[in-house]
Amino acid sequence: MDKRDSDAPDVSTEELMLAVEQMVRYVRRGTTAGGLSTAASSLLSRLGREGPQRLTGLARAEKVSQPGMTQLVTRLERSGLVRRVADGSDGRAVLVEATDAGLEVFRQRRAERAQALQHLIDELPEPERDAVRVALPALARAIRRRMTRS
Repeated sequence: MDKRDSDAPDVSTEELMLAVEQMVRYVRRGTTAGGLSTAASSLLSRLGREGPQRLTGLARAEKVSQPGMTQLVTRLERSGLVRRVADGSDGRAVLVEATDAGLEVFRQRRAERAQALQHLIDELPEPERDAVRVALPALARAIRRRMTRS
């Protein structure tokens, strides 16, 4: 379909990026469960989604130094949200996993974010709601494809 034939507004990539940033900030601002920092929340989310991982892999995935990740894991461990366990496939290695309490905080934070996003979507007229329900999953699929290629 030609852009001129569409009722969609002509929006630049810069404007789309601004909209994504605003949406992410809004959704994150409404997330309070566990009182976590952004880094701690990101780590707990990763462990909640992907399961136990080695500290070195977590540092690489979260793009922080290994000593920085060690400090973060230690803080979360003291809070009872993660624990270190032996790696069954390599007795010398240790895995970091979310505890039951950590998984509960992860689920609460995810529910808070989903609710914040739902409030935004509810404010839209139905055609825009439908567009969001199509566009966001499409972008997520594009991200997953890119991530599997890297």
